[in-house]
Amino acid sequence: MSETKIYKPKQISGFPEWLPEYRAVELGWMDKIRSVFERYGFCNIETPSVEEVDALLAKGGETEKEIYTLTRLQEDAHDKDSRLALHFDLTVPMARYVAQRFNDLVFPFKRYQIQKSWRGERPQKGRFREFYQCDIDVVNVDGLPLHFDAELPAVMFEAYQALDIPPVEMHISNRKIIVGYLQGLGVKDIAFVTRELDKLDKIGVEKVTKILTDHLGDAALAEKCLAVVQIKNDFAAKTRALGVKNDLLEEGLRELDFVMDNLQHLPKGSVIADLGIIRGLDYYTGTVIEVRFKDKPLSIGGGGRYDNLAGSFISQKLPGIGVSIGLTRLFAMLLDEGYIKPAAKCPTQVLVVLPSEERRTEAAAAAQTLRRRGFNVELFHSDTKIKKQLSYAEKKGIPYVWFPPFEDGQPHEVKNMADGKQSAADPSVWKI
Repeated sequence: MSETKIYKPKQISGFPEWLPEYRAVELGWMDKIRSVFERYGFCNIETPSVEEVDALLAKGGETEKEIYTLTRLQEDAHDKDSRLALHFDLTVPMARYVAQRFNDLVFPFKRYQIQKSWRGERPQKGRFREFYQCDIDVVNVDGLPLHFDAELPAVMFEAYQALDIPPVEMHISNRKIIVGYLQGLGVKDIAFVTRELDKLDKIGVEKVTKILTDHLGDAALAEKCLAVVQIKNDFAAKTRALGVKNDLLEEGLRELDFVMDNLQHLPKGSVIADLGIIRGLDYYTGTVIEVRFKDKPLSIGGGGRYDNLAGSFISQKLPGIGVSIGLTRLFAMLLDEGYIKPAAKCPTQVLVVLPSEERRTEAAAAAQTLRRRGFNVELFHSDTKIKKQLSYAEKKGIPYVWFPPFEDGQPHEVKNMADGKQSAADPSVWKI
């Protein structure tokens, strides 16, 4: 007989998975975030994991090189026509969804999604190839009131607070400021310059300056480009002091001023005007937001306004604004730092002991009675020694063990595993 070949499994880099006691915490986070979103009237949708490649390419910007396409191992000619890919965020699928269901939706359309996305990035600390995002967006027909640019950051901040994590701060800017400023300087390749300026926190001032100087052929112009993105707070006066005149720039300054004024109800220091926030995706056109821990530069969420994200899918102008919590990045970071404490290894509240096979029906009836009353109940799988059944409950952290009658005429009993106390109980009325 030939030996069975054993494949030794290994963790796939960039695709996280947690033990049950930590997955339970992650699910609890999702419930808390969902609750905050729904309190503000956002409804849930779920879109497929895949979109047509052309739909993703229409709005992907530099993310294009990170898109995972789908093919079968045994590909045929028909497969090449489908051209499907895993979505790299939830905003593009949402835009496609709105365009396709335009006549069935009520506008402004307020939706949230909590789903996974995929990007072919180089895995490293804080960056994953598969990750959960928690998104909210508001989309309207023709125009979207500016007050949503302040409402969504406030909702996002409340969601972070619900998780009881270290303090976060929101850095907010407006893309019109940087675009108008560069226009005023006479910069031609604005898309390139904004992408490089967006790398300031990652590669530093010196490297960005060199890249821009080489590209623009003018060191002084490169310095002027960098001047505006290093402005924080008192942004209007500092930007105007740079001496650049442009109508779009002024519009962006007014809009950012409005948003900052309407976020003054949040705790002091939790919202910062930061003109270095640009966001890498090309579809952002106005307000842009990035969330960080107060003591760490790593982004754990963000978003912004887009004038017409669905314009590639429908002949309607559908402006919107959306923000996203990078749940996996946030969770993994705090898990690595020991901040997240494990939950129970399982959701079971009561383990019903199996006295013997002959008494399985009675034990199963007790378990079912407890389940109908709302308890999470396991019936032990075999009539092994009671010591082994108790050991199973202890290892899984099950707080109560239920003993059905071992002989006719005996009462049911329940044991509290925390203090070891055991007493008679009736499954139809017992309470924790």
